[in-house]
Amino acid sequence: MPQIAQPRVQLVAWTQFQPPAELDWQTDAEGGQALAEFAGRACYQAWEKTNPGTATNAGYLDHILAVGHLGVLEHATVSFYLTGISRSLAQELTRHRHFSFSQLSPRYLPDDPAVVEPVAIADDPELHQAFLGAMAAAEQAHRVLIDGLQQRYAGSEQAGLRSKQVRQAARAMLPGAVETRMVMTGNYRSWRHFIGMRGSDHADREMRAIAVDCLRQLQSVAPNAFADFTVSALPDGSEVAASPMVPER
Repeated sequence: MPQIAQPRVQLVAWTQFQPPAELDWQTDAEGGQALAEFAGRACYQAWEKTNPGTATNAGYLDHILAVGHLGVLEHATVSFYLTGISRSLAQELTRHRHFSFSQLSPRYLPDDPAVVEPVAIADDPELHQAFLGAMAAAEQAHRVLIDGLQQRYAGSEQAGLRSKQVRQAARAMLPGAVETRMVMTGNYRSWRHFIGMRGSDHADREMRAIAVDCLRQLQSVAPNAFADFTVSALPDGSEVAASPMVPER
């Protein structure tokens, strides 16, 4: 029977910032948060902090969110390495076109691939067994296709090319529940939109869990840019993320 993969979100990269040497300007934040403030002030060369409400980075970014001047948030980026996610989820993620993705090739498959089981199925013993049986059958069919195609192309002068073609053909049997992995990079504005959409209780539960996990880590590196989001629990034990400044779409 296949092993069940567990989702994991790892923060791997985020923006650093160094203000131009000729400017006598400082802020009380670092990295992407400081860059977002710098970009906003650069629009009007507003280096003097004459307004107490926007004198701090937190106050400035709160004002930016309130007035919708979100373009300045696009300068700062954050990258995550996602593992233990299903290929079905990955297909949904790539619909968010303002992100950059580097996903595990479907040509790569370990001998004993892990699968991602939906919570609704895992909670029911009978459905759980049916799910495992279906995954095992799909993997067996995949292996049969691999073996049969390899025999067809045995001894080919283009063995390397044929090997790729074999895997390309056989991957048609791989179900959406098979685990995949990817690097996902986006700017602050993209991440806010993603969490607003996918952190909602209307979102797929696997997707929502990823969105909430990303939010928590985004708040660790850029708290002022994501402070308006809150996480709350639902009766089923899962969590949702929401902000009054990011309507669900």
